Amino acid sequence: MLYGIVAAATALLLAAVLAALLRVPALRLGLIDRRQRQRRVPLFGGAAVALATCLVSVAGDWTGVAPLGDGIEVLLVAGGAVAALGLVADVWRLKARFLVVGTAVAAAFVVPYGDTGPLAAAVGVGWITFVALAFRALDHADGVAGTVGVVTAFGVAACVAVEVMDGLVVLLSVLAAALTGFLMHNWPPARVALGTCGSLFAGFLLAAAAVIARAGHDPVVGAGVLFALTAVAGADVLLVVVSRRLAGRPLLRAAPDHLAHRLRRLGLTPQGVSVLLGVAAFGAVLVGVLVHGGWADARAVLWVAGVAAVVPLGLLRVSVYGPPRARAPRPRAPRPREARAPQRVPPADGPRARRARRARPASREAASRGAASREAASREVRPAPVYGPRRQPEAAAGHPEFGVRRATSSVSSQVNAGLRVRNG
Repeated sequence: MLYGIVAAATALLLAAVLAALLRVPALRLGLIDRRQRQRRVPLFGGAAVALATCLVSVAGDWTGVAPLGDGIEVLLVAGGAVAALGLVADVWRLKARFLVVGTAVAAAFVVPYGDTGPLAAAVGVGWITFVALAFRALDHADGVAGTVGVVTAFGVAACVAVEVMDGLVVLLSVLAAALTGFLMHNWPPARVALGTCGSLFAGFLLAAAAVIARAGHDPVVGAGVLFALTAVAGADVLLVVVSRRLAGRPLLRAAPDHLAHRLRRLGLTPQGVSVLLGVAAFGAVLVGVLVHGGWADARAVLWVAGVAAVVPLGLLRVSVYGPPRARAPRPRAPRPREARAPQRVPPADGPRARRARRARPASREAASRGAASREAASREVRPAPVYGPRRQPEAAAGHPEFGVRRATSSVSSQVNAGLRVRNG
């Protein structure tokens, strides 16, 4: 009991510190997820969750304080391999079929064949793979995958505790604590995201632990319990598949058509969406735990199935895709000269040539008339300029003989006339 508390606290603090430290290298490497088309959220939060869970669990098993057991050690190793596969997918963007095959191979190592039988074991492998990929799809909005993961981890741990599997209880408690530490950075607005690494790791451990807990029980009731424990993830997958099929869109193309996206369209805040989906997960998980423990009738699972079917069908009426975009017309490439049709040259003796020869003299005459009119216009008589009195040059005006000659001529005539009168 004391070790469980110490292990959970250590996992919580370690996951929170690792998520903060790994955020910077994720941003520098460009390992981000764009949310709301503008915010860049780094994807190394899942690596922090996987590291914290594995380190604390291995430390407890190595010290002997909380031994996991042979089956749980294999489960932890398989979960680490799935986390590594998810990390590779975050870095190099692997295709979905590689994730499906890798997760199914890892699930084949953890299914208890002795308690389930070959047919039920094959169904269990398929269920583990489906839940792991469904949790990967839940990481589409801030706080959703972390909140649903924490609630589911506590519910599966309760089911495992009923079967008295102490090592698996410790592992699930450490996982829940690590997801809580991650949720400190993933609560809206998120600073880190789980990515494929953390979502596959969490979904794989939760689904595998639930299959191990239900091994040896009634398979029909077990199927109902498994569905109730992961009802929110299953409802999200159902909604996305039906919506994209009806809209004629590819199933693997990302689009804002998940549960959180449609609830946001209805007016809920990001925090409200996380709380609402967490409450829905808590109700479904509670029903699964009660049915597994024998405290409730197995038919209670039908209510969970009904709600998980009706809610997605109701949310299909929420428009999320928008009108189709009009495609711009593609520019046509010019045809090569060899492919162009040859231009038709009219024959020299054809009707077009004869009309051109008839119109040629008229065009020449019109051109000559135009040239003559332009020449006449240029030769129009212009009014003669009005000239003022001639201005004497400054050199003549300043010459000493010019004024003297005029003065002497005028004075001499007057003097001579006066003298003649007096003498006469």
